[in-house]
Formats: sequence, C-alpha cells, structure tokens
Amino acid sequence: MNRFLPLFFVLLFPALLLAQENSAALLKELDQTIENHQFYSNQKEHTIDSLKQLLKPTSSDLQKQELYDQLYEEYRVYKSDSALVFARKSMQIAIRLKDSKRSDQAALKLASIMGTLGMYKEATDILAKNQGNSSPDLRGSYYAVNRMLYSYMYDYATSAYEKEKYAALTQKYRDSTLSYIPKNARQHIIIQTEQLIKNKQEDQSLRQLLSIFPTISLSDPDRAVFAYIISNIYQEKKDREAEKKWLAISAISDLKLTKKENISLRNLAFLLYEEGDIDRAYKYLQRSLEDALFCNARLRTYEISKMMPIINEAYEHQNQKNQKQLWLFLISLSLLTIILLIVLILLFKQMKKLKIAQKDLNYANSQLTELNVVLQTINLKLKETNSSLTETNLVKEIYIGKYMDQCSDYIGKLEGYRRKLNVMATAGKMNNLISAIKSKQFIEAELKEFYTNFDTTFLLLFPDFITEFESLLIDTELTQLKEGELLNTELRIVALIRLGIKDSAKIAVFLRYSVSTIYNYRSQIKNKAAGPREEFEANVMRIGTGIK
Repeated sequence: MNRFLPLFFVLLFPALLLAQENSAALLKELDQTIENHQFYSNQKEHTIDSLKQLLKPTSSDLQKQELYDQLYEEYRVYKSDSALVFARKSMQIAIRLKDSKRSDQAALKLASIMGTLGMYKEATDILAKNQGNSSPDLRGSYYAVNRMLYSYMYDYATSAYEKEKYAALTQKYRDSTLSYIPKNARQHIIIQTEQLIKNKQEDQSLRQLLSIFPTISLSDPDRAVFAYIISNIYQEKKDREAEKKWLAISAISDLKLTKKENISLRNLAFLLYEEGDIDRAYKYLQRSLEDALFCNARLRTYEISKMMPIINEAYEHQNQKNQKQLWLFLISLSLLTIILLIVLILLFKQMKKLKIAQKDLNYANSQLTELNVVLQTINLKLKETNSSLTETNLVKEIYIGKYMDQCSDYIGKLEGYRRKLNVMATAGKMNNLISAIKSKQFIEAELKEFYTNFDTTFLLLFPDFITEFESLLIDTELTQLKEGELLNTELRIVALIRLGIKDSAKIAVFLRYSVSTIYNYRSQIKNKAAGPREEFEANVMRIGTGIK
C-alpha cells in the first residue's frame, strides 16, 4: 500500500493546483498567451520545416508516406489547406503501393480534413468508397470520421429537417464508434462523454474526466479537448465560473499548441461578452476569427462570423461611451481650471488693492494697466473654451449622424431577416406564416416611426433649420409641408447633408430611394439655390452655427 502513496500524491497534486486556479488568473495567462501567439506559430513552422527537409527525391515511397502523414498531423488543426495537400499525397502513394490498409487510412485522413474545410460532399463520397471492409481494425476510425463529419453538417445546417437528419446520423455513428474503439482509449472516453451528457448523466461524466485530466501532459492536444468537454458539462450544470475556467484552460492549450481550428476561445469570448467584459470578448473573438481564416476552417469561420457583429457593435458602443466620458472629463477639467483662474485672479486683485492703498495714483494706474492685460488673456482663454465647446457640438452632430446610419442599417437587416424567414416558412409549407411574413406593414410602420424620430431629433437640434434653409432658396416651394409632416423628402436630404452625410449612396440607403433618385432630388434643390450652386452645400453646413 505504501508503495502507491507517492504515485497517488503525484496524480493528486496537479488536480489540487488546478482547483486553486481561479478564472482571473487564467484569463491573465490567456491574455499573455494571445500576446505571444506569433512565438508559438514560429515554433510550429520550425517543426514543419524540419519535417519538410527530411523529404528527399531518393526517399522510398514508404518513407515519403510516413513524412506526409506526419506533416498532415502537424497541419491538420493548423492549416487545413496544407493538410489536404499532404493527405492527397499520402493517398497517392498508398494507391501506388497497392496496400489496402494504407489506402483506407489515407482515405480516412482525407475525408476528415475535407470535413474541416467544409467539403462535405467530397468527404462523404470518399467514405462511401472506403468503408473499412478490407481493414476491419479501422472500422472504429471509419465510424469516428463519419460521426465528426455529420456533427459538422448538423452545426452548419439551417433548417430543422436537415438538423434532425444529421443529428440521427451523428448518433448512429457515435454508437458504432463506441462498439469498435477500445474502452480505455481516449477517443472512446470522449465519445462516451458526449453520450452521457446527452443522457443527462453529467456528474458521472465529470467524475471520469476530472480523474483523467491531471494525467494529460501540457504538450498533449487532448488536453484542450478534455478541458472543453468539462466546460460543456459545467455549462449544462449552470456553473458559469467553472465553465469560464475550463474554457480558458482549453483555449490556452489550443494557442500554445497552435491549434488554429478551435472553439474554446470563441465560446469564452461570448461568455465574457454576456458578463460585460467587452474588451476581452472583442480581443478573443478577433483572435479566433484570424485563426479560423488562417486555418481555413469553414464551420468555425461561419460560427464566428455570426457572433462578430454582435460583439463588435458592443465594442464600438463601449468606445463611444468611453469617448463621451473623456469629453465630460475634459469639459469638467476646463471648468475647474476657469474657476481656479477666477479664484487666483480674485486673490491677486485683493493683494493689489492692499498695495494700491500704500502707493500713489500713478503706480495705481500702472497696476490697472497690468490688470487689463491679465483680463485680455482671460478673454482669450474664454474664447478658446467657447471654441472647444463648439467643437464638442460638432462631435455631437457627427455621433447623431452615425446613430441614424446604424438605425437605417438595422431596418435593412430586419428586412433581410423577414425575407429569410419567408424562405424558411415556405420550405415548411406554413401558409399563414408566409402571408404574415410577406406583409411589409411592419417595416413600413417602423420606417415611418424612424423618420418621425429623425425629424423630431433633428429639429430639436436645429429649431430654425427650415427658416435658415428658406433663406438659401429663391422660393419656398421646397419647404411646403403637408399636414402632419415635420420634414419632407427634400428637407430630409438637406438635413442629412447638414449632419455630414454627403454621399448619395448613403442617403439613398437611409431614405430607401435609388441613388439616381437622390441625385435628381439634389439637382432640383441646387437649382432652387439663391446663390451659386457650387456653394450651396457649404452654405447648408453653416445652418445652426450663426455664421453667414
């Protein structure tokens, strides 16, 4: 019994250390790992270059195939396109050697990397021709590749019918894989864990994985896989802190081993986004997207692309909020500076008054002259402060313009979503839903409300807009409003120009007209200008500034 105590403590010690690690420390380590990602990529490239140097024209086919297989493994989760090249080369040699087992192994590798690249049709064709019949010991690998491929297709599918079909196929091949792979193999444990989680047996699965994880070395690619599965279990158990911790462990392992085709960092980014840590979420998702694009992992790129606009919008919103806070700070600091200057000036004046009482009239006059110089300096500073406030107003106008652009884009996205739902509903033969989706009443109502809000907001900012605009025209025909209107189309075009949106294409998107229509409107407006046409828009930009 005593002989096993040292071994017991060796296995237990890493687990105790791991339990003491908290999410904050792991996130700091992950940040540092991301900063050093180029270092790990250089290490990977060095390993690959070393293998390529071993390829010689005099090498035998067997030697070449072994090197091709090693290069495939190095590239598999690093650069999928290159992995595909070496998988095909290995397949060609296996065919040339007329070795059925090697051919089956090469075919499975080729189908696997094609699945990563999104070449599902090609991968299924290869698997259909190579079912492992000639190599029974490869049956488990054959079913495992099928399971992986159909799980990718399940994730990529958009309709409920395809998802249900691919889920059934994934389950079928998962069961077959478990029947052929040895129970003590890690792949068997990973796939069995999926089954346990699906059957709501999270605790049993978690005990098994936590007992194995401390035995996995830092250089083992399975470390990231096991940590990711553990995070999924904690997600099912609604333990966000533990889920975040294990996602960080998995992401650190992926990055250090340069596994570009990963998922942990992306899931961690979305988790942090939900918690309000926008900066980290944006940085992690950006790193995930760059890795997915580098690896050419189609499914990962597709998944990240769906999340990127959400987090990017939140990131931009936070930046705008920070900028506003900075402006408030600068304005407050300016006001405090002015108050301090006034206090200093008052103190200075009091001191001067005491001295003036003890000196003659001429000396008092010289002091008054100096005081006038000081007052002139203060006036200059006050003018500079007013200029700064004017610039702040201009920035506010720019932000309003951007806000309106975003609102318009959002309405466009709603229209796109309506069309997408229409296609989906048509496929499901849901006639009532189709008729509701085809209706544009919702969009038109939203547009009407949107333009009303725009008109109201703009006129609050520029209450004399219509009057000042009329002064730029030879007649008031363009400013005649119908009952209930705040602004008409011509006035909205001029309002957008006043906000700095001068591109006809952007104005067309905003007002839902064609570019040519907007161009015609602008030409008609300029034709009504009281002054030169080329100075008209410059005059519009002076509206609300008091500058003539």
